[in-house]
Amino acid sequence: MTRKRGVDINLDELDRIIDRGQRAPLSEAEGEKLKTAIHAMAERLLPKRSTEKTSAVLPGTSLAGKPDASGPAPSGHGRNPAAAFRGANKVAVPHPTLHPGDTCPECQRGKVYHQKEPATLVRFVGHAPLEATVFEMERLRCNACGEVFTADEPEEAGLAKYDETAVAMIALLKYGTGVPFKRLERLQAQLGMPLPAATQWELMAAAANPLRVALAELIRQAAQGRVLHNDDTSMRILRLIREPDDKRTGIFTSGIVSIVGSWTIALFFTGWKHAGENIAEVLKQRASGLPAPIQMCDALSRNAPKGVETLLANCLAHGRRQVVEVADTFPEECRHVLETLGAVYHYDALAREQGLSLEQRLLFHQEHSGPLMKDLHEWMEAQLAEHKTEPNSGLGKAISYLLNHWLKLTLFLRQAGSPIDNNIVERSLKKAILNRKNALFYKTLNGAGVGDLFMSLVHTCELNGANPFDYLTQLLRHTEELKRNPSEWLPWNYRETLAQRATPAAA
Repeated sequence: MTRKRGVDINLDELDRIIDRGQRAPLSEAEGEKLKTAIHAMAERLLPKRSTEKTSAVLPGTSLAGKPDASGPAPSGHGRNPAAAFRGANKVAVPHPTLHPGDTCPECQRGKVYHQKEPATLVRFVGHAPLEATVFEMERLRCNACGEVFTADEPEEAGLAKYDETAVAMIALLKYGTGVPFKRLERLQAQLGMPLPAATQWELMAAAANPLRVALAELIRQAAQGRVLHNDDTSMRILRLIREPDDKRTGIFTSGIVSIVGSWTIALFFTGWKHAGENIAEVLKQRASGLPAPIQMCDALSRNAPKGVETLLANCLAHGRRQVVEVADTFPEECRHVLETLGAVYHYDALAREQGLSLEQRLLFHQEHSGPLMKDLHEWMEAQLAEHKTEPNSGLGKAISYLLNHWLKLTLFLRQAGSPIDNNIVERSLKKAILNRKNALFYKTLNGAGVGDLFMSLVHTCELNGANPFDYLTQLLRHTEELKRNPSEWLPWNYRETLAQRATPAAA
């Protein structure tokens, strides 16, 4: 027995309906039941749409007057060039017989010289995520006096049982890729190097304390950003003590992505506060002389901060999604909206590819996207005013959403540097969602804070092209220097700081 749209479907009954249909016409109720069953089966068997691209929502849709390319896009071959292996060990292999300047052994006339790029060969080896080494110090005992002589601990053993690289790897696996402590515990046990989940948590909690200085500096710098994106996702905390006067029941992880000059900072905050409250706390550290930042978010009221001034922009992708959801029911009307918005995204991509400045991008959008958005606004108003679309229908509600938030959705046509969507923070929140999916919950608010810290550091590294494993390792090895000068230990400048400390000062 299964149920679809409030109709009970029994397989034996369906068999009887089909048999009877072969002898005589089906009644209306029997035909409806058979159709419902077929639809339910089709929904389970037919592939679901995995993308909101216009070409997938409405096949055959053109963009900016250009028809879709025929045939599927070529798939990747799954290979990476040697240059992509930035974290790999490099081994220089000299030619066994030739050196630069030697006579060519082939023609005996010319001389050989270095090629700009060497030939490359990539080889992978497997090993445990965390490897343990057991140092067995020899012990000798005198058979006369009983004195025991033990070999000294080797210098390479270090002082701590868990090296900084081990702590950094656990943090990256847990908070960067969503591997729960229990899953890593099982893997390490299978490899003969046990690492209990409780020990992993103790290492994370201890490492978080000295790294809070780096997070505080990221928050301070994020507050000075030109554009700040924010959004929420739900989260679970088993033991959460709320403020006495707070009657809310929701728990969120807020994501904030700040564009500060050429750098991008990602921040995560988990608790009962929503995204608007968290971004307000961040902006309290904004320098008084700076103009109000652009804030990009969806149209939920809880995303807007109170007590601080921002230029509020709404996400065009959210408005577009309202149309995508009803595209099957209103294909022609939705095609018009999606093609128009697709052209706007096309022009935004062109502005990026051409490396336009913020002011040039604004003028470019005003010239190319402005007329498109103006026509779309007039078309949507006519749909409702001329009763071409029922206001309470799915399309009517989608149009109303776009019209109600039009000024904030089109800030990119009036304000230099305003983004057109909130996709960057939605991609960032996938880190929190992955952790929630695999680990299910945080136990306490402190545990959530540790997760927020490591996710902020790791994802900020990813957004700026830094190696998060190396970054966390170096921070843990230089906690005193980090405490003294946190601004010198950020993902985009810590390697320069290390290089300066490695170079002896001039006499």
